[in-house]
Amino acid sequence: MKKIFAVALILLTLSVTAQKKKWVNLFDGKTTNGWHTWKETGVKGWHVMDGVLMTHGGNGDLVSDKEYGDYILEFEFKCAPKGNSGVIYKVIEDVNIKELFAPYASGPEFQIIDDVNYPDKIKDVQKTGANYDIQAPLDLKAVKPAGEWNKGKLVIKNNVIEHFVNGIKTASYEYGSVKWADDVAGSKFAKWPYAKAHAKGKISLQDHGDMVSFRKIRIKEL
Repeated sequence: MKKIFAVALILLTLSVTAQKKKWVNLFDGKTTNGWHTWKETGVKGWHVMDGVLMTHGGNGDLVSDKEYGDYILEFEFKCAPKGNSGVIYKVIEDVNIKELFAPYASGPEFQIIDDVNYPDKIKDVQKTGANYDIQAPLDLKAVKPAGEWNKGKLVIKNNVIEHFVNGIKTASYEYGSVKWADDVAGSKFAKWPYAKAHAKGKISLQDHGDMVSFRKIRIKEL
């Protein structure tokens, strides 16, 4: 009996593990289910057309309903010419914390921007694929021009975080490490909740005031 119970327990554990490792769509291609506007109920302004989730700007950031720890996130993005956006992760959403005025005040950002024609002069740490304002892209040629679809991937595992653009690694760092803390201490994020490492957080699609489109957003928890 004990042997049968042990085998059953192992099978159950394997089953649960397998379920955790399945890909789950965060965007069904038809609705905004699973998302809401930052610190609000429901979605305002963002809309779905032909399997694409988009905003024309001025509608606020979208935030996932769920929090996530370790995972792989895959998505496709298209930035409008002269546009700016990003995918922010480890987002804390709390209406009672005044320092949380936007998702990027609490979590790192996978930067998305028109590297070439953005109206303001930008540094490498502000270009597509960067860990925004902290680590410049490892490869500045990974991204396709604004107006074209690009593939993004974010991997978070045991505090090691990696960004990929079109299959090319553009950022890699250890979240919560001494180096990370030193980098953050010298940035504009130093006095925000961003500066305190946290295990889990929501995912946010940034509306920076410009048109941006996303599709094929899926996640696999690790």
